Amino acid sequence: MGNDKKPTPRQVRLDHRQVRVLAHPLRTRLLGALRVKGPATATVLAELLGTNTGATSYHLRQLAEVGLVTEDPDLGTGRQRFWRAAHDVTNWEPTDFDDDPDARAAIEWIEDNQVRHFVEHAEKWFAIRHEWSPAWRDAFGMGDIFMTIPYGRLEALKAEVWQLLERYRDEADPDEPGAEQVQIFLATLPLLADLRLATPPSEEER
Repeated sequence: MGNDKKPTPRQVRLDHRQVRVLAHPLRTRLLGALRVKGPATATVLAELLGTNTGATSYHLRQLAEVGLVTEDPDLGTGRQRFWRAAHDVTNWEPTDFDDDPDARAAIEWIEDNQVRHFVEHAEKWFAIRHEWSPAWRDAFGMGDIFMTIPYGRLEALKAEVWQLLERYRDEADPDEPGAEQVQIFLATLPLLADLRLATPPSEEER
């Protein structure tokens, strides 16, 4: 039998230079498109993202300078240049950039942009969800849970959930009947101050 094991996803831990370059609306979309769609030319990306080839070419070169995208020489022909994402997964910790105000501002912009992307994604889904089957409408969804734990336990919880997501991704078969591409968001946030209990509840309130 052949070895069907999938290659380990290529990961990058953003450095200060990379994060400053990536903090740009078109560059984040270009990198995301290359990861989802695969290698493409600046012309194809311009059509996909609703911009012009000059803009995509310029910003692809900026991403290439810091190693986030790279040319794919096996696909290029003549003057036609194909680009691909250099990695499959981007990692960082917010505190990685505490010593660099510019990099810290850049990562905060990227995180804000992630939230904007989520809202836009959800709104587009809500607009067309009636076109999907009942089974898929039930499978998609959102939920939340409240708990009181120390930061170390929260880190362990995130790592465990992420391992579960990676296992399902690695075991996924795109050719399985009924399979669809899906995107799963993972977020942990502090409870808003105005929702927190000022004092522990009394026995009568429990």
